[in-house]
Amino acid sequence: MQGIETLHLRMERHSSNALKVAEFLEGHEKVSWVNYPGLASSPSYEIAQRVLKGGFGGLVSFGLAGGREAGVALVSGLKLFSHLANIGDAKSLVIHNASTTHSQLSDEELVAAGVPAEMVRLSIGIENVDDIIEDLAAALDQL
Repeated sequence: MQGIETLHLRMERHSSNALKVAEFLEGHEKVSWVNYPGLASSPSYEIAQRVLKGGFGGLVSFGLAGGREAGVALVSGLKLFSHLANIGDAKSLVIHNASTTHSQLSDEELVAAGVPAEMVRLSIGIENVDDIIEDLAAALDQL
């Protein structure tokens, strides 16, 4: 019950943090695309505006211009994020699916499954958003 009592507060923080992270990623030169329904550039933006009244959630996925190798390197370079396939934790999580959960698939199968080799998925937590972005920026700078 204690978790349910604060869920609305945590979801507000997940959503506001994720939007700021998505905006940061969208402007980064090493990021080729960002998928987050709260971005005006998202194909889902209009529907999200109409349907997702309490925020857009904490999941952000993006593609790295450096492909699969960059995805693996980014995960290794992150300090604040935990490398886990879970979602919705209070702590920020990261996964590069092509090298972990979907590693048995070829590049063609990854694309067919909607998991391109350059994709990284973030589950943004409730930490200070400046700390989250600083961690991402430092890891991206190392690519």
